[in-house]
Amino acid sequence: MGLRLNDVGGRRVEAAGEGMPNVMIHAYHVIFGTYGFWLPNDPRGSWSDFVGAWELARFGKATKSFERHELTAEQELLRRLAKEALRYPPVVLSGSQARAVGRGFARGVQKSGLIVWACSVLPEHVHMVIARHTYKVEQIVNLLKGEATKRLKAENLHPLSKHAAADGSIPTPWARGRWKTYLDSEAAIEDAIRYVEENPTKEDKPEQKWSFVSKFAGLDPGWVTYQ
Repeated sequence: MGLRLNDVGGRRVEAAGEGMPNVMIHAYHVIFGTYGFWLPNDPRGSWSDFVGAWELARFGKATKSFERHELTAEQELLRRLAKEALRYPPVVLSGSQARAVGRGFARGVQKSGLIVWACSVLPEHVHMVIARHTYKVEQIVNLLKGEATKRLKAENLHPLSKHAAADGSIPTPWARGRWKTYLDSEAAIEDAIRYVEENPTKEDKPEQKWSFVSKFAGLDPGWVTYQ
């Protein structure tokens, strides 16, 4: 069998060759936004590159931790066009709506047997560190978005309820897609957890504690997936 290149563990690696060891993906750091929140293309590279690109997209200036460059003219144009193309008002979650989203996440975690090591629900986006699962990370994010939306509806807190169609359907409160990066070591997981936990305070919000978040206690030898 020949070699192929995969984006794994935040770097390009050779995989699937006869006798070639694969880099193990242990977890994911994902970011997904509410409706109207601009997400640029996924950056490629290490976890620090991923977070550095996210910091640039979110805050627009460099910090001590990450060396960054200004957004390109094309990126600025895409951001502006995305905002102008919105059919509904951008969704900004209130405190009560964010807590309802968390209750929806809790239901999704329980139903699908997920293990979440960190979560922050901000007004316009969500950060999570999720252990590897049999589901693809894209499926996991879609499941969590769905459960959060159900909870918002059930508690009469859906932020776009005023825009319901004649048949009662309500536009999604979530933006399309997600950012993701693969975590292939305990150190990478711990860095991502710390970053996610500190995110609310960066936006002048209180620290968050969620019942569905499990404490990370290291990786078991020979571990492949939690489900």
